[in-house]
Amino acid sequence: MQLVFASNNKNKIKEIQLLLPQSIQILSLEDIGCIEEIPETADTIEGNAILKANYVTQKFGYNCFADDTGLEVEALNGEPGVYSARYAGEQKDANDNMDKLLLNLKNKSNRSAQFKTVITLNLNGKQTLFTGIIKGKIIEEKNGTNGFGYDPIFVADGYDKTFAELTIEEKSTISHRGLAVKKLVEFLK
Repeated sequence: MQLVFASNNKNKIKEIQLLLPQSIQILSLEDIGCIEEIPETADTIEGNAILKANYVTQKFGYNCFADDTGLEVEALNGEPGVYSARYAGEQKDANDNMDKLLLNLKNKSNRSAQFKTVITLNLNGKQTLFTGIIKGKIIEEKNGTNGFGYDPIFVADGYDKTFAELTIEEKSTISHRGLAVKKLVEFLK
Protein backbone atom coordinates (compact mmCIF):
# COMPACT_ATOMS: atom_id res chain seq x y z
CA MET A 1 0.00 0.00 0.00
CA GLN A 2 1.25 3.48 -0.86
CA LEU A 3 0.17 6.45 1.20
CA VAL A 4 1.15 10.06 0.76
CA PHE A 5 2.51 11.65 3.92
CA ALA A 6 1.78 15.37 3.62
CA SER A 7 5.29 16.50 4.51
CA ASN A 8 8.66 17.25 3.01
CA ASN A 9 10.33 17.16 6.44
CA LYS A 10 12.94 14.45 5.86
CA ASN A 11 13.37 13.86 9.63
CA LYS A 12 9.65 13.25 10.14
CA ILE A 13 9.43 11.04 7.05
CA LYS A 14 12.35 8.90 8.23
CA GLU A 15 10.91 8.65 11.76
CA ILE A 16 7.46 7.61 10.52
CA GLN A 17 8.74 5.15 7.88
CA LEU A 18 10.61 3.33 10.69
CA LEU A 19 7.31 2.83 12.52
CA LEU A 20 5.30 1.56 9.57
CA PRO A 21 5.22 -2.06 8.43
CA GLN A 22 7.10 -2.71 5.18
CA SER A 23 3.75 -3.21 3.45
CA ILE A 24 3.11 0.57 3.70
CA GLN A 25 5.32 2.78 1.57
CA ILE A 26 5.33 6.52 2.17
CA LEU A 27 5.37 9.05 -0.64
CA SER A 28 6.42 12.58 0.32
CA LEU A 29 4.88 15.75 -1.07
CA GLU A 30 7.93 16.05 -3.30
CA ASP A 31 7.25 12.54 -4.66
CA ILE A 32 3.79 13.61 -5.87
CA GLY A 33 4.98 16.94 -7.29
CA CYS A 34 3.62 19.13 -4.49
CA ILE A 35 6.35 21.73 -4.02
CA GLU A 36 4.24 24.49 -2.49
CA GLU A 37 4.13 25.08 1.25
CA ILE A 38 0.73 23.91 2.52
CA PRO A 39 -0.80 26.71 4.60
CA GLU A 40 -1.13 25.90 8.31
CA THR A 41 -3.68 28.54 9.26
CA ALA A 42 -5.83 26.67 11.79
CA ASP A 43 -5.72 27.67 15.43
CA THR A 44 -5.44 24.08 16.70
CA ILE A 45 -3.04 21.19 16.10
CA GLU A 46 -5.99 19.04 14.94
CA GLY A 47 -7.07 21.77 12.54
CA ASN A 48 -3.66 21.99 10.87
CA ALA A 49 -3.43 18.20 10.43
CA ILE A 50 -6.86 18.25 8.78
CA LEU A 51 -5.94 21.22 6.53
CA LYS A 52 -2.80 19.47 5.25
CA ALA A 53 -4.50 16.12 4.59
CA ASN A 54 -7.45 17.77 2.85
CA TYR A 55 -5.12 19.88 0.71
CA VAL A 56 -3.38 16.78 -0.69
CA THR A 57 -6.61 14.83 -1.18
CA GLN A 58 -8.47 17.70 -2.85
CA LYS A 59 -5.62 19.03 -5.00
CA PHE A 60 -3.83 15.79 -5.91
CA GLY A 61 -6.49 13.09 -5.35
CA TYR A 62 -4.38 10.82 -3.15
CA ASN A 63 -5.19 8.83 -0.04
CA CYS A 64 -2.90 10.43 2.48
CA PHE A 65 -2.14 11.26 6.05
CA ALA A 66 -0.80 14.43 7.60
CA ASP A 67 0.37 15.29 11.07
CA ASP A 68 0.76 18.37 13.13
CA THR A 69 2.67 18.50 16.37
CA GLY A 70 2.92 21.03 19.12
CA LEU A 71 4.81 21.40 22.35
CA GLU A 72 2.48 22.54 25.11
CA VAL A 73 4.13 24.03 28.20
CA GLU A 74 1.99 24.21 31.32
CA ALA A 75 3.54 27.36 32.85
CA LEU A 76 3.05 29.20 29.54
CA ASN A 77 -0.67 28.34 29.23
CA GLY A 78 0.02 25.75 26.53
CA GLU A 79 2.47 27.83 24.48
CA PRO A 80 3.98 27.41 21.97
CA GLY A 81 1.28 24.86 20.98
CA VAL A 82 0.02 25.27 17.42
CA TYR A 83 2.77 27.88 16.85
CA SER A 84 5.63 25.56 17.87
CA ALA A 85 7.44 25.59 14.50
CA ARG A 86 7.33 29.40 14.21
CA TYR A 87 7.40 30.34 17.91
CA ALA A 88 10.36 32.70 17.41
CA GLY A 89 9.31 33.84 13.93
CA GLU A 90 8.48 32.82 10.39
CA GLN A 91 12.05 31.58 9.75
CA LYS A 92 11.03 28.42 11.69
CA ASP A 93 14.47 28.05 13.29
CA ALA A 94 14.63 25.34 15.97
CA ASN A 95 17.44 27.03 17.94
CA ASP A 96 15.63 30.36 17.97
CA ASN A 97 12.44 28.59 19.12
CA MET A 98 14.26 26.77 21.93
CA ASP A 99 16.05 29.96 23.02
CA LYS A 100 12.76 31.86 23.20
CA LEU A 101 11.11 29.05 25.16
CA LEU A 102 14.00 28.79 27.63
CA LEU A 103 13.93 32.57 28.11
CA ASN A 104 10.16 32.53 28.74
CA LEU A 105 10.64 29.77 31.35
CA LYS A 106 13.66 31.43 32.99
CA ASN A 107 12.13 32.11 36.43
CA LYS A 108 9.44 29.43 36.37
CA SER A 109 9.66 26.37 38.62
CA ASN A 110 6.90 24.47 36.78
CA ARG A 111 8.60 23.01 33.70
CA SER A 112 5.90 20.43 32.87
CA ALA A 113 5.21 20.06 29.18
CA GLN A 114 3.79 17.65 26.68
CA PHE A 115 4.26 16.93 23.02
CA LYS A 116 1.01 16.33 21.15
CA THR A 117 0.76 14.90 17.64
CA VAL A 118 -2.45 14.59 15.69
CA ILE A 119 -2.50 12.51 12.50
CA THR A 120 -5.34 12.93 10.03
CA LEU A 121 -5.87 10.04 7.62
CA ASN A 122 -7.90 10.56 4.46
CA LEU A 123 -8.57 7.08 3.09
CA ASN A 124 -11.19 6.13 0.50
CA GLY A 125 -13.35 9.17 1.21
CA LYS A 126 -13.28 8.85 5.00
CA GLN A 127 -11.33 10.92 7.53
CA THR A 128 -9.97 9.54 10.82
CA LEU A 129 -7.86 11.28 13.48
CA PHE A 130 -5.25 9.70 15.76
CA THR A 131 -3.64 11.48 18.72
CA GLY A 132 -0.40 10.76 20.57
CA ILE A 133 0.69 12.60 23.71
CA ILE A 134 3.90 12.23 25.71
CA LYS A 135 4.31 14.10 28.97
CA GLY A 136 7.60 15.36 30.30
CA LYS A 137 9.49 18.49 31.22
CA ILE A 138 11.63 21.22 29.70
CA ILE A 139 15.20 21.20 30.99
CA GLU A 140 17.28 24.37 31.38
CA GLU A 141 19.80 23.85 28.58
CA LYS A 142 20.08 21.97 25.29
CA ASN A 143 21.46 18.43 25.37
CA GLY A 144 21.99 16.02 22.49
CA THR A 145 22.31 16.22 18.73
CA ASN A 146 19.75 13.68 17.48
CA GLY A 147 16.21 14.52 16.54
CA PHE A 148 14.88 17.93 15.60
CA GLY A 149 12.69 20.75 16.86
CA TYR A 150 12.54 20.96 20.65
CA ASP A 151 14.12 17.50 21.19
CA PRO A 152 17.29 18.87 22.89
CA ILE A 153 15.29 20.45 25.75
CA PHE A 154 12.51 17.87 26.30
CA VAL A 155 12.83 14.92 28.69
CA ALA A 156 9.92 12.45 28.74
CA ASP A 157 8.53 11.30 32.09
CA GLY A 158 10.43 8.23 33.30
CA TYR A 159 13.57 9.11 31.31
CA ASP A 160 16.75 11.00 32.15
CA LYS A 161 17.81 11.80 28.60
CA THR A 162 16.40 14.37 26.21
CA PHE A 163 14.74 13.20 23.01
CA ALA A 164 17.89 14.49 21.26
CA GLU A 165 20.06 12.12 23.32
CA LEU A 166 18.01 9.07 22.36
CA THR A 167 18.53 7.17 19.12
CA ILE A 168 15.83 7.65 16.48
CA GLU A 169 14.66 4.07 17.23
CA GLU A 170 14.44 4.71 21.00
CA LYS A 171 12.62 8.01 20.49
CA SER A 172 10.15 6.67 17.93
CA THR A 173 8.94 3.90 20.26
CA ILE A 174 7.94 6.34 23.04
CA SER A 175 7.33 9.64 21.27
CA HIS A 176 4.05 11.45 20.67
CA ARG A 177 4.44 10.83 16.92
CA GLY A 178 5.27 7.17 17.56
CA LEU A 179 2.12 6.74 19.66
CA ALA A 180 -0.08 8.38 17.01
CA VAL A 181 1.52 6.30 14.21
CA LYS A 182 0.92 3.08 16.21
CA LYS A 183 -2.80 3.96 16.32
CA LEU A 184 -2.71 4.66 12.56
CA VAL A 185 -1.05 1.29 11.86
CA GLU A 186 -3.59 -0.58 14.01
CA PHE A 187 -6.39 1.13 12.10
CA LEU A 188 -4.87 0.24 8.72
CA LYS A 189 -4.56 -3.48 9.64
